[in-house]
Amino acid sequence: MVTISNFKSAINAEGEEFFLLELLGGVESVQSKETGRIYLTARKATVSSTFNESTCQSLIGTKMPGTIQRVEVEPYAYVIQDTGEEITLSHRYEYDPNPSLEETVLERTNELVL
Repeated sequence: MVTISNFKSAINAEGEEFFLLELLGGVESVQSKETGRIYLTARKATVSSTFNESTCQSLIGTKMPGTIQRVEVEPYAYVIQDTGEEITLSHRYEYDPNPSLEETVLERTNELVL
């Protein structure tokens, strides 16, 4: 399951405003490459919508089936907002409304443990 956690405004190629919904996946633990310590995080992805601002606002908190998947892409520069440091990434996160059975079982197992 994913949760609609926020929304933001964007402008399309024709100069028209539209809204992106921010989706938040389940909590997962990750081990830091630098310190070796475990921390908790959640994957985020944005999805375009045809909704107006008030509808997007009302959808915050809605749970939907699916998962957030890591997808490999061509390397690109990314600036960390807190530090201003520029790093190179070669992945992004995308919403998958139809995850595999294995991913669904793993996600539900994690929900039961938490």
